[in-house]
Amino acid sequence: MSREDARNRHDFTNIIGLFSVVTLLTFQGALSQRVKVEPEVMSYPSQAVNLRCAFTDPGGIQLTQVSWIYEPKEGERLNIAVYHPTFGASYPTSPLKGRVRFTTEPPSLSNPSIQISDVKMTDEGKYICEYATYPSGNEQGVTSLVMLAKPRNSASGVTVIASTVAAGAKPVAVARCESADGRPAAQIAWVTAVNGNATSATTAGADNTVTVSSQYMLVPTAADNGKDISCLVSHRTQGKPESFLMKLAIEYPPQVTIVGYDNNWYMGRTNVALTCQATANPIPTTITWKTMTGQMPDTVQVKENVLTVLKVDEQANTTFVCEVKNRLGTGKDQVTVMVRGTRLPVKGPATSGVIGGLIGVVLLLAIIGSVVVLVRKKRNQHNRDGPPKYKPPPPKKQQTTTSSSSDRLNTSRDPVERKDGSVEHLYYAPQDAEPSTDLDACSDEEYNRVAEELRYAGAPSGWDEPRLNEVPPLYANQYKPNDYHDNEEDHPPAAGATRGESFVSQAMFV
Repeated sequence: MSREDARNRHDFTNIIGLFSVVTLLTFQGALSQRVKVEPEVMSYPSQAVNLRCAFTDPGGIQLTQVSWIYEPKEGERLNIAVYHPTFGASYPTSPLKGRVRFTTEPPSLSNPSIQISDVKMTDEGKYICEYATYPSGNEQGVTSLVMLAKPRNSASGVTVIASTVAAGAKPVAVARCESADGRPAAQIAWVTAVNGNATSATTAGADNTVTVSSQYMLVPTAADNGKDISCLVSHRTQGKPESFLMKLAIEYPPQVTIVGYDNNWYMGRTNVALTCQATANPIPTTITWKTMTGQMPDTVQVKENVLTVLKVDEQANTTFVCEVKNRLGTGKDQVTVMVRGTRLPVKGPATSGVIGGLIGVVLLLAIIGSVVVLVRKKRNQHNRDGPPKYKPPPPKKQQTTTSSSSDRLNTSRDPVERKDGSVEHLYYAPQDAEPSTDLDACSDEEYNRVAEELRYAGAPSGWDEPRLNEVPPLYANQYKPNDYHDNEEDHPPAAGATRGESFVSQAMFV
């Protein structure tokens, strides 16, 4: 039990100690914030730089002395400037003696800023403004002086020989990029489509400068020749990265290809040619045509990389070889020609072309058909909206003698023959439930005269309406006032008239 209690007391002591350390650091951080300085100041060589310092809100704290301390990246801390309200300013021996001073004269504890003139690259480091106070002790603020030096940037390609396809081929440098005598160190990046890797190295220069070098490593092949590669250099003194565009220079022996043989060299064919195409780096120096038999046909003409057969005969039935040389070696290609007795049939258009043509024709016909249908439809619609182009046939005459008055109203006369030989149909449209006058009693001469008058009349719907107290001339010899009665039983029709024949009343002249 006692052993467990001892372990618990030990853990509690550790917790208390850790809490005390955290509290002390927090308290010191809060105190150090009262010394106001700039975190970082940048300068170029030979310039003058100001390092500012101030103690804010001293309250009940008494400021007794202020000191500036220089802390280089390598070496010991050195006092470079001290001010005491009673003893004044002092500049101890240091590499900055004679180039450092307080900005105000006389100095003050509230504003002990300093100025360093003719700044050198070796002046880079930390500068500490430290106050001696009572009763809280020393308080300080730290400013980092960063010296800037614009580097000299350059890049260049490296000419290499293409590696053969063999196991164990090692990468070589194909491009180099350098940023010399800069401060701080520059950053170098590569942009390219080839598959390689970059290596970098940093070297300290004079006056605390830095030189950064980078190489792009690659297993070179002939396919990589001429491809783009760019070096990008970034530095704090540059507004944007500086870019260097280069072309890879990969040397390789000639790679040769013969083109122009279509497998249709027949007897008597003229002016057929073979072309020797070659790629190489460096460029080829010689191009040679020959045959496997060693005998060049008499009908062959050679001009640089083109071999022309003026007229195909049996001698052209051989193997032609093209050899190309450059500084690194020789490349060659060959074509075996088979002379035919007759010409091969010319190939027709491709199936895809035929299908495409058919589809085009079908689409064209469909468009034309659609246009024709639309035009006809529009024309028919116009015809329906206009007057009729024909006359409807007359209704058939009712033969029954027992038909009603409405049946009698729907009957029509026989067609009338005009003087010119044409036939005219007269249609009657009396209102429902009205009596009609017998028209059968009219003579043919009078009927034809009335029909002609109606044909050239201005009213298309019927005869002109007469006054109610007048009798139409056509029926003047037949009309009697007492003939019109509502009861047909009291006044039977005239002799010779039947119940089923047509009749027209006075009210129908509308």
